[in-house]
Amino acid sequence: MNQTLAMVTTYDGQQPRIETVKKRRARKGEACRQIPVPDWDMALVLSLLPLLEAQIPLCANLVPVPITNATLDWISGKWFYIASAFRNEEYNKSTHEIQATFFYFTPNKTEDTIFLREYQTRQNQCIYNTSYLNVQRENGTISRYVGGQEHFAHLLILRDRKTFMLAFEVNDEKNWGVSVYADKPETTEEQLGEFYEALDCLRIPRSDVMYTNQKKDKCEPLERQHEKEKKQEEGERQHEKEKKQEEGES
Repeated sequence: MNQTLAMVTTYDGQQPRIETVKKRRARKGEACRQIPVPDWDMALVLSLLPLLEAQIPLCANLVPVPITNATLDWISGKWFYIASAFRNEEYNKSTHEIQATFFYFTPNKTEDTIFLREYQTRQNQCIYNTSYLNVQRENGTISRYVGGQEHFAHLLILRDRKTFMLAFEVNDEKNWGVSVYADKPETTEEQLGEFYEALDCLRIPRSDVMYTNQKKDKCEPLERQHEKEKKQEEGERQHEKEKKQEEGES
């Protein structure tokens, strides 16, 4: 039985509290059952049926393309959740609670997975979450197991390579929606242009858009702590490597 560990950390400005839970990775063709973790702002916890171009011929920028190694290299690194809009009221309510979010993507091109480290601020509290996403290259989707089910989102590459979108339920008029991300917390109207075009095509009022505010972020102290710990670990590994080399030469 394959199992992975998921860490969920809450940070209130004083001391981080870490809970570790076991998550079971599903075998091929088998549902995956795991302990729920906090909602991901990207809404990958939401179901997504395959995007059907024939149903939305006018939404050219919502047509997915296959994910390649170049795509995975491009999305690697730090991103900020900027905004989203959904027709589903439940989805809108969930995103409305998010004050700020940034995250790190670390793709594994051999296993077609992405390691996610997410820092999300809700109710003035930082929630840190790690998990693995699956990549479906030909479909242009990424997915995540939540509550025993696999949920999908289409990864949409935009003209501005410093931004990207995720499309949800685009073939379901009652539930469809999109979210947009950027490599910086602040974006220009030009950068959000394709996001607004998608909203217009899906007939979602721009007044329904939920924006984040990075000024309300409470996770920066925890991120700095993690970066410090990472550098210390790298330094220790380098020291051990040099020590072994010296012992071998002697």
